[in-house]
Amino acid sequence: MKLKDTTKAALYLFPALLIIGVFTIYPMIKSFFMSFYAEYDYFNDVVHRYGFDNFVYLWNDAVFHKALQNTFIFVLGVVPVSILLSLWIALMLNSITFLNKFFRTIYFIPFVTSVVAVSIVWRWIFHSNYGIMNYFLSWFGVEPIQWLTSTEWAMPSLIILSIWKGLGYNIIIFLAGLQTIGDTYYNAARIDGANIWNRFLHVTLPQLAPTTFFVSIISIIGSFKVFDEIYALFDGKAGPSNSALTVVYYVFDKFYGEWNFGVASAAAYVLFAIIFVFTLLQFYISKKKITY
Repeated sequence: MKLKDTTKAALYLFPALLIIGVFTIYPMIKSFFMSFYAEYDYFNDVVHRYGFDNFVYLWNDAVFHKALQNTFIFVLGVVPVSILLSLWIALMLNSITFLNKFFRTIYFIPFVTSVVAVSIVWRWIFHSNYGIMNYFLSWFGVEPIQWLTSTEWAMPSLIILSIWKGLGYNIIIFLAGLQTIGDTYYNAARIDGANIWNRFLHVTLPQLAPTTFFVSIISIIGSFKVFDEIYALFDGKAGPSNSALTVVYYVFDKFYGEWNFGVASAAAYVLFAIIFVFTLLQFYISKKKITY
């Protein structure tokens, strides 16, 4: 009977496993070996020599260094602000009962909306002459900003767009975490004379720590892999003078633009190593600081 159940389960899982194996696992393994192809005949799929030439190329490539720098700037600009802002909005949504579901839907819509559609709207918002952003800033006497055509403002524009688009998902997760906190803790804190700030600091934040940990991991990984927003916001480019170039866009450009598959694979695994290290660091901190 067990053999029959196992066989039936395997048959149900086989189509999904086949798709995952062909389109996910095999490309991962292939790209790993490809990153060590020093001399490779792409047309005949013949490797003449293995080596670390692709990684040496990345070490000496100023463009890759800029992509790394921009990626870290993007992560540092998006993740903290996104977490703090989404937590603040989640706290407000959790405290209201009238039209609660309506407001949740409004905040979640940007997350499920097409990146291309969102980027087209934001390209209009950031327009140097007719954009609503510059029109709003003009009320305070600020001169028009070249948001998408200036090397100085391209990255801030991308950060603003990414924060706005990712808020909905983080808000929903934080709301789910807030609703698991029992009223008993808050009632006990009120009896002890704790004000709103003390209740937030000593009740909400500790109880919300596992949720915050999850959101931070997802946000960091997602920010390191940013690509769609760049491609759509800057019309298929990485901003003026590569000012918004990130590692994933660098991989895309090397792979599809220059057909340099070895360097692209090496850059992808450098990014994988960076994300892996940050994830391990977060798990280490969570064991020390977070109580489930």
